[in-house]
Amino acid sequence: MLLAADVGNTNVVFALFATKDEGGLEIKARWRIATDPRRTGDEYAVWLLQLLKIEGFERTAITRIIVGSVVPRAIHNLTVLAEKYFGLTPLIAGEGDAAWGFSVDVDEPRSLGADRALNAIAAHAKYQGDLIVVDFGTATTFDAVDFNGAYKGGIIAPGINLSLDALVGNTAKLPRIAIEAPRTNSVIGTNTEDQMLIGAFWGYVSMMEGLIARMRAEIGRPAKVVATGGLAILFDQHTQIFDAVDTDLTLEGLAILAERASQ
Repeated sequence: MLLAADVGNTNVVFALFATKDEGGLEIKARWRIATDPRRTGDEYAVWLLQLLKIEGFERTAITRIIVGSVVPRAIHNLTVLAEKYFGLTPLIAGEGDAAWGFSVDVDEPRSLGADRALNAIAAHAKYQGDLIVVDFGTATTFDAVDFNGAYKGGIIAPGINLSLDALVGNTAKLPRIAIEAPRTNSVIGTNTEDQMLIGAFWGYVSMMEGLIARMRAEIGRPAKVVATGGLAILFDQHTQIFDAVDTDLTLEGLAILAERASQ
């Protein structure tokens, strides 16, 4: 089995992949923990080994580990976890045998985040033609991937929760609210909470629709829009801009890299 770790700025997601009868890999389990660069390999082990046992998986069944991280300090501790508790040297996404394997047509290719590269790999493998990949994380990213799988660039916008935190944190009287769809279709709120939710939610939808329209116009060819990340399903219910919602895209990119490295 393959253990994949997707380290984001907010959460680390571990996923356990097994080989399907018809070939390829499928996710058998996934676990999430808050990202903390100071968390040691031993601390990860206490948490992860218990979860493996609870769900009936043997530690010895894991024969490969791959890590994709946008938090450089976390890589060392996850390497300690792999080597000390699984006896394995992990693959690091974007390095060595797990190099990206596609063209990065931007000014500073080395600055491309692992999550965005992994999304590009998985999206190109699963969907044909030119693509725009939207990932809802701490930041919301919009990435252009051409029909050959080359990464052409993109956009980084503040994540909706980050924007809302900044609004609440810099005002004296605005309350903290949860991100959800507004209760009505009206964009004229009659109380403070509704007005904040309308501004955050419909403002974000309008931003996405506008940016994607501009990207499509600049690409100049039909481009499918693939959404991933925790809020993709929520927004998909209130806009027609997504052609597909694929919440495991980053993890699937890790699995693809691990498979390539083993060939």
